Amino acid sequence: MCRTNSYILQLIFCLSLFAAQGQSTASKIPISDVLEQITKTHAIKFNYESSLLKDITVVPVSNELSLSATIKNLEKQTHLVFEKVSDFVYTITKAIRFCGYIKDFELQEPLSGATINGKFAYAITDENGYFDIELKALNEVLTIRHIGFKTIERQARFFNLEDCGTISMLIQQEVIAPVLIETYLVRGIDKRQDWTTSIDYERFSLLPGLIESDVLQTVQALPSILSVDETVSNINIRGGSHDQNLILWDDIKMYQTGHFFGLISSFNPLMTQTATVINNGTDVALTDGVSGTIHMQTDTQIDSKFNGVFGLNFLNTELFTNIPISQKSSLQIASRTSLDDIIRTPTYDVYFDRVTQDTEAENNDSNTTSASNQEFNFYDASLRWLYHPTNNDFIRLNFNIVNNDLSFNETANVNGALRTRSSNVSQNSFAIGLNYRRQWNDQLQSIINIYETDYKLQSLNADILSEQLFLQENVVSETSIKVDNSYEKNGWRFNLGYQFTETEVINLNDIDLPRFVRRDEEILREHGAFAQAWYRNPTNNFSVRGGIRANYLTRFETLIVEPRLSIRQSIGEHIEIEAQGEFKHQSTSQIVNFQNDFLGIEKRRWQLTDNDSIPIIRSKQASIGVIYKNSGWLLDAKGYYKRVNGITTQSQSFTTKYEFAKEKGSYDAYGFEFLFRKTFSNFNSWLSYSYINNTYTFEALEEIEFPSNFDITHSITLGTTYSSTSWNISAGINYRTGNPTSIPLNGNEIIDDDVNFDLANTERLQDYLRLDASAIYKFKISDKFHSEIGASIWNISNRENTINNYYRVNDNNTVDGFSRFSLGLTTNAVVRVYF
Repeated sequence: MCRTNSYILQLIFCLSLFAAQGQSTASKIPISDVLEQITKTHAIKFNYESSLLKDITVVPVSNELSLSATIKNLEKQTHLVFEKVSDFVYTITKAIRFCGYIKDFELQEPLSGATINGKFAYAITDENGYFDIELKALNEVLTIRHIGFKTIERQARFFNLEDCGTISMLIQQEVIAPVLIETYLVRGIDKRQDWTTSIDYERFSLLPGLIESDVLQTVQALPSILSVDETVSNINIRGGSHDQNLILWDDIKMYQTGHFFGLISSFNPLMTQTATVINNGTDVALTDGVSGTIHMQTDTQIDSKFNGVFGLNFLNTELFTNIPISQKSSLQIASRTSLDDIIRTPTYDVYFDRVTQDTEAENNDSNTTSASNQEFNFYDASLRWLYHPTNNDFIRLNFNIVNNDLSFNETANVNGALRTRSSNVSQNSFAIGLNYRRQWNDQLQSIINIYETDYKLQSLNADILSEQLFLQENVVSETSIKVDNSYEKNGWRFNLGYQFTETEVINLNDIDLPRFVRRDEEILREHGAFAQAWYRNPTNNFSVRGGIRANYLTRFETLIVEPRLSIRQSIGEHIEIEAQGEFKHQSTSQIVNFQNDFLGIEKRRWQLTDNDSIPIIRSKQASIGVIYKNSGWLLDAKGYYKRVNGITTQSQSFTTKYEFAKEKGSYDAYGFEFLFRKTFSNFNSWLSYSYINNTYTFEALEEIEFPSNFDITHSITLGTTYSSTSWNISAGINYRTGNPTSIPLNGNEIIDDDVNFDLANTERLQDYLRLDASAIYKFKISDKFHSEIGASIWNISNRENTINNYYRVNDNNTVDGFSRFSLGLTTNAVVRVYF
């Protein structure tokens, strides 16, 4: 009975629906009749194409509804678009379906999370970059936005509405200038219109001897940039010492640059995305670095997908991961640690021997047994948080920590008993920075950058025979805040800003027996105000940038004014001429008190100027160059002159004559640099040559003028790189003349138990020659994983290159000569997995 009743109820319900539908269908009338009735009722007129309303029927609208309610009812029934032209005229058109795919213009990868906003509707792209939106009119303005890319805003009529096409978005690059020369050396190294050299590791191919995207190794491939002792902690730009370089990591000044005490960069290559190298004509927003600037930057784009990289080579293991928090925020974490705790590879042994070469970790007194339990470890960790609270606001938070530790035991027979003491040296850095950017409108932008950077070098030297402990420390702590405002209009860009920096440097020497403690603490506060104008004409064949920076050092009540100028002019289609000049200063420098400072492993310590015995370093520099480019050929030639005042003998790495002198002076460097490059098919080949004449002037020394320790007169690099989808292969040769040095005076080598040297830097070490090669192969594991493997050979010929020398008087009252050498034949291999 219940089942029968259920069937009856279902039948009644179905019949009711059918009857209602039939009634609804039967009650529909042509829309033209309804429009005619509305025209009479509301005294208006409709404009439309006659074919548009053919076969369209609607349910009649009640005359009691208002005009606006009536039109909304008809739009809902027909999906037609009614647009009010005036109080008495409405137009009727079909709704426009607009679909497409949003992609990154440069990488041609889909952009998920892009927003497409119309007047009445909006859409968001999926993981394939696809969107679908309904528009009401061809003149409706569409706004397409994605964080990190330039906003697209135009009427619908200017898009391809016939099919689902591709729309490419350009990366938002407010600071980075457009490229002037692409593939300046190899793919990923470009010359930009702001007179800088840019390295983009997203597109980077390969350089000889390298399998890591090590910024401080990469820059040494550029003309006039090298390292006289083959380390990344002693990079010489146009004849300057390493402390004369401004090293920035995401706008944070870094005082430590190397792992393995200088053999590899301390900046994680998986986190560092781009680098900018500046030799001259520096932007007025930057201070310090009288020789040059190397600015490393992490990625500024928010990645909405979880991804990462795991890598392993013969020195360390590394990990990078991107963690999306939302469409507007992401977190990146990268870390690297040495393999010494797990396994010691042949590559690690070669690096370790190079670091400890001729130091207390290697050499011991005759009464002391060889060093034992030698342990060396390094690690670094980086964190970056990106947040776009709105389309006009961007926040970046950076954190970085770097550490190197070396320890060893020394054992000696003292009064018939063996005694063991431990010595160690550590070098570590901590940095945190906050960067906020506000785009007020299309023309005006403000950037606030705040950072805190700390560096500490410490060693504990245990002298077993004298039962003495010697503690040394060098500490740098710096805080800075900078505000930079820029305004762009009609080819002009104006910058106006202010920077405050406080730097504290502490040097400690603590000996327990006999008791001796000396602690020097210095603090310097500096205010900087800067203004700059940059003009580019509409055809972009002329550009000029000029500015001035005023710096006030409160401790010395000193004002330093620094003008800077850069000019570029195109002559025809293939030739560019550029001229640059700048004044700069810096208040920190590195000195060497004794060659055995910090166990002889890290001999340099940072110190602040006292504006007397340690002067403020000031530089003047000018250069002029010409660039020719055509059909894959590139010729870039420059001549320059640089004068730097305020250097000290202690900052110039003397190891022979004047090793213990403490005098102040200057150097003059003039030179010529040349780059010739040819690109054809998948090959890039280049030849670079640098000539420099670098001369010291020290009024208080025996020789007032003599060659600089960094006077590498001739330097030549020849290389070629093959790049394809799967392979990167590179090989090259590096040659340069030997470093200047001093030798004992023949026939009168010793005076008062010290070495008596001949004229300063009149001799040279043997010429430097190195052959390198490297290769990387990329392949796909699955849809979600791909990998690359690579190998490199450094110094293929295993040539014994001397990097410096020194002399000591022995127990027989004769002079012994010693030399330090660069890396011999060194191999490395890497495997990385991307997920």
